[in-house]
Amino acid sequence: MPSAKWQPLLYPLVVRRLIINADDFGLTAGVNRGIAEAHGHGVVTSATLMANGPAFDDAVRLAQSAPRLGIGCHVVLVDGSPVLESGASRLLDRSHPPRFPEGISSFALRALTGRLDPSQIEAEVIAQVRRLQSAGIAVTHLDSHKHTHMFGQVLRPLLRAARACGIRAVRNPFERIQVSLARKPALWMRSAEVAALRSFAGSFHQTLREMKMVTPDGTVGIVVTGMLNQELFRQMMQNLPEGTWELVCHPGYNDDQLQSIHTRLRRSRAEELRILTSSVAREVLTRAGIELISYRDLA
Repeated sequence: MPSAKWQPLLYPLVVRRLIINADDFGLTAGVNRGIAEAHGHGVVTSATLMANGPAFDDAVRLAQSAPRLGIGCHVVLVDGSPVLESGASRLLDRSHPPRFPEGISSFALRALTGRLDPSQIEAEVIAQVRRLQSAGIAVTHLDSHKHTHMFGQVLRPLLRAARACGIRAVRNPFERIQVSLARKPALWMRSAEVAALRSFAGSFHQTLREMKMVTPDGTVGIVVTGMLNQELFRQMMQNLPEGTWELVCHPGYNDDQLQSIHTRLRRSRAEELRILTSSVAREVLTRAGIELISYRDLA
């Protein structure tokens, strides 16, 4: 099956480029195996690795065996433990051992009320990126677990950390919804939340311009996280605007290790893996005239 690419004779005036990025690399061995398969036998072009993930070493091993897979750092400031053993007190909850807050709500409140320390964020992000680089990973870009870098109090120190580590690309976490919601009430609340968050987009792009960083035109797939099926995939690809975009995905296997981790994405990971390794996915991409690239190409 030929790779999906821009077909100039069929689509002479429209150029659509797409990064398909798998999040949560390093979370579990089953997630790692799914991401590796979604790249080797499917359409995934990039992945973001969690420096504090329980299966970090396994992810590094798989990344080193897949030289065409762009590897970024999946910065974790919620739902995990810090890489720095000290100096991040204002980012942590009161658990023992100390952990980042569970879920995005309390973190968002801290970010919006100025109760995060930018210097601690910068130091923690540098530590997470350096752990990947020390393992031999050429880090292509940054994104963040639960998209915490959409908040200005996180974005600036995260970008300073990126520049300190020689990284120029970052995820654009703002989505243009490209699916019909008329018959999908399960997506209504999620789409309303994503739409509301676009109020941060203007300051996000201004900050990136000031700091001379690069980013795609936007993302797709955030609204349908946990609910992706072939029909939704087809709609997103057919409706993808001109430009460079990122599809956020979470392929993997729902193994015993995943059952012990706090996540809402379990059975959906196997379904995403099935879609991303299907011949249908490649056919949809080719028919839509979409050129697949990685974050290495963008940066």
